Amino acid sequence: MRIPRELEKLMFFGIFLCLDAFLYVFTLLPLRVCLALFRLLTLPCYGLRDRRVLQPAQVCDILKGVLLVICYFMMHYVDYSMMYHLIRGQSVIKLYIIYNMLEVADRLFSSFGQDILDALYWTATEPKERKRAHIGVIPHFFMAVLYVFLHAILIMVQATTLNVAFNSHNKSLLTIMMSNNFVEIKGSVFKKFEKNNLFQMSNSDIKERFTNYVLLLIVCLRNMEQFSWNPDHLWVLFPDVCMVIASEIAVDIVKHAFITKFNDITADVYSEYRASLAFDLVSSRQKNAYTDYSDSVARRMGFIPLPLAVLLIRVVTSSIKVQGILSYACVILFYFGLISLKILNSIVLLGKSCQYVKEAKMEEKLFTPPPASTPGKPASKSQGKCKSSQGLSTEESLPASVTSQPPHQKENVIPLLVTSNSDQFLTTPDGDEKDITQENSELKHRSSKKDLLEIDRFTICGNRID
Repeated sequence: MRIPRELEKLMFFGIFLCLDAFLYVFTLLPLRVCLALFRLLTLPCYGLRDRRVLQPAQVCDILKGVLLVICYFMMHYVDYSMMYHLIRGQSVIKLYIIYNMLEVADRLFSSFGQDILDALYWTATEPKERKRAHIGVIPHFFMAVLYVFLHAILIMVQATTLNVAFNSHNKSLLTIMMSNNFVEIKGSVFKKFEKNNLFQMSNSDIKERFTNYVLLLIVCLRNMEQFSWNPDHLWVLFPDVCMVIASEIAVDIVKHAFITKFNDITADVYSEYRASLAFDLVSSRQKNAYTDYSDSVARRMGFIPLPLAVLLIRVVTSSIKVQGILSYACVILFYFGLISLKILNSIVLLGKSCQYVKEAKMEEKLFTPPPASTPGKPASKSQGKCKSSQGLSTEESLPASVTSQPPHQKENVIPLLVTSNSDQFLTTPDGDEKDITQENSELKHRSSKKDLLEIDRFTICGNRID
């Protein structure tokens, strides 16, 4: 009975983490792009005293901004109305199959999308000995544009299918689509789960729930536009929206409750998962952080905000017409409101994260220096982290390890799952009344536990990519 409360605490914290990374694209990213372009334009005033024209973080900000602008204009060639009527003309069983395929495709796109963006950021920011090496950024950039565009179209088809289900005369399609969530219970409850696998599933559920909230927002915007923003129609949509949200919550609670019951996992494990997510946030807010916060959220949960942001901007700009000085003033005020929401959300999240890290007694892990590289290993931990971050620090002054990245990576890759000598930070004891001899005998047959901080969704295959 404790599972629903502990699970919803984790979900609530994780959804606000995704919201913080999502709001970053609309609020702080445009400001950072403007500052980077201003530095680029005023470069003759500073002179070429530094070897780098721009800092690695500024290069990545410009790339993100250009990706958003290009994909936004490419989305104008996709007709939402034609897609809506094309999907509406299909039979119910076809739409049910399409919706299932879209969910699987969304997870596959998210799994290698971060790899594509990582390759682009690394190629753009790594030190290059020859000028000819800069040409390698071009194919990576086109691959990133293609990925963001295709993923945005995929999410648009998902939103359109959900919109068709909302507007169908009988609610049979919506009921069938919501019953699809209960298939997850059959596919996951009766399998063997360890704490690390449950952590990955919890992160996936957080990302899925946040994405569904954004899809419901898109559906409501499109429907309200068709009814000339009549507030009475919002109450017509409200029961269907509540049904979708309630089915998601019910499925997650039942699924996690039975998984923890069958695998003998206590409810305290969700506080450990929450502390692990809080550790990611606190470590990314340090002065010499090795990774940007949105990158750590993408790695941990599989949530990539760029395609979803492109689609939301496309839907909002097509649904809301801005005309006149008063309308532009309202847009500016709304933008400042978003910035205020982003800052307040970040402050509250950082405070709660520090509290969770202290409760889990993980403060010393924040200040432990990265270990030096040994002759038998391809790279040190700090160098590997720099590769995943590409210098995406929140400060402009980046650590020296970012600029001293290795030009070539060896073929041998460090194994992902590093065994930890102690599980005192991220695991709870199975029972306090067991004697020492019984614990020693159980440890011989128990598989080695893995540190949750070493696990993310994009390295399930067993190799590090950072």
